[in-house]
Amino acid sequence: MITYVDASSRARRTSGVIPIHGEEGFAGMRKASALTAQALDILTEFVEPGVPTAKLDQIAHEFARDHGAVPATIFYKGYRHALCTSINHVVCHGIPDERPLREGDIVNIDLTLVVDGWHGDSSRMYPVGEISRKAERLIEVTYQSLDAGIAAAKPGATTGDIGAAIQAVAEGERMSVVRDFVGHGLGRLFHDEPNILHFGTAGTGVPLKPGMIFTIEPMINLGRPHVKILSDGWTAVTRDRTLSSQCEHSIGITETGCEIFTTSPASLFNPLAARAAA
Repeated sequence: MITYVDASSRARRTSGVIPIHGEEGFAGMRKASALTAQALDILTEFVEPGVPTAKLDQIAHEFARDHGAVPATIFYKGYRHALCTSINHVVCHGIPDERPLREGDIVNIDLTLVVDGWHGDSSRMYPVGEISRKAERLIEVTYQSLDAGIAAAKPGATTGDIGAAIQAVAEGERMSVVRDFVGHGLGRLFHDEPNILHFGTAGTGVPLKPGMIFTIEPMINLGRPHVKILSDGWTAVTRDRTLSSQCEHSIGITETGCEIFTTSPASLFNPLAARAAA
């Protein structure tokens, strides 16, 4: 059974209880998400061969500090970094370190900044130098799948409509959708109800209502959808070692559709496409 409640009346995640946000929530999400998007824009110029992901993490952390924000992932369940940096066959939750990026790598950078208690959550795919055509196509399809999911996010639709739209794009290009990780509600909580599956059947799942806020963050693999977690307890990789790609927006359901909170102020949400257009 699904219950919808005023977001201001709850302080923790409760299974099946979905918060409905008013204008205060949307305003808070706009502010936090804009800062997250700005930070991800700034990182674009630093993602190049020879740069360690630890350096990117330092830049993001300093940006947050200088703008009165807090990275949500620092000390979250023991995690110690501002970013997740997932390279090539890493699906998600890659940990920044001192190993330099290499020509031809692709890297997902995932950042959540907390501003005045609100969480702005987004991730993008960054090409490192010149990348292969198959990597380019994977990234293109990932962004297309996110666009399809967002287009399906509107009042009267369901979470299953979002998943079905994403799955149709990815599998139509003979790629696969990761099943092990999902989008999620957020706001004053980092992870809230509902879960947003990136696959599924249209017309099923949770009905979407104005005031719901959540992420859509499809993870698309060139090979099979199966993943495994490495011994660090965080890093998820493709079992068949094929490339993986992810992109993520935070959105809010409105009376007529949805509002994307994490839009890039510099039109750099897809760095690959922005580079090609330059």
